[in-house]
Amino acid sequence: MMRSTERSGFTLMELMVALAVLAMISAFTFQTLSGTLNARDHLAFDDVLEKTARTTLGRIRREVSLAFLTPSLTALNSYRTVFVGKDDGETDQIWFATRSHRRTLAGARESDQTEITIWCDDDPEHRNRYVLLHREAERIDHLPDKNGAIMPLARNVTRFDLRYLDHMNGEWQDEWDTQGGETPNRLPRAVQVVLTLLAEDPADEEVLVERSYLSTIIVETAPRLQPSATSGGNGNTFNPTGLGF
Repeated sequence: MMRSTERSGFTLMELMVALAVLAMISAFTFQTLSGTLNARDHLAFDDVLEKTARTTLGRIRREVSLAFLTPSLTALNSYRTVFVGKDDGETDQIWFATRSHRRTLAGARESDQTEITIWCDDDPEHRNRYVLLHREAERIDHLPDKNGAIMPLARNVTRFDLRYLDHMNGEWQDEWDTQGGETPNRLPRAVQVVLTLLAEDPADEEVLVERSYLSTIIVETAPRLQPSATSGGNGNTFNPTGLGF
């Protein structure tokens, strides 16, 4: 009787090679899956910051672009409107009259005119961070920076920096005050806003990530730049992109 020479299983060496290949495939699959999950977390993290900045700057853009000053300072039963921006390092504040108010109730006795104040206050939950606050008054009165409903615009703010474009000379100013000083009773042609947000890295909560966003807002009712300020050659040409801020 002849013995069968056919093999019925793996040798020890073949089994070890198969296990090694399987381990390599498993490690590669794990690394790929881990990288995908990390990328998803970072995209979600960036999306949250982008959404916060887009919503915040969008509201500020609408309100600032519709800022106005009362042409008559002696009209009966009227209050003097203002546009004031105070430089306070990297957490500036601004208050102004604007036509951006929207009625929330049909038939409500409200106009489109309102007073807005935007400023930073300490974040009670985090050191060295701020809450960007927004105040909107129901009507214009003799207290342009007081009264009205207050709500937070953004949290985890580390910088809210403003500059103002003077249409007379095309230069950017750190402060603006229509009540006197160098800019009496005239609006800035544009306002530059830098908003910086801080948050924990999703991959490591001990690592903090900062994102800065820049917006240049044209004030629609402000005078246009003087020809000498836009003719070039003096280094003060208006740049709406905000490059070089």
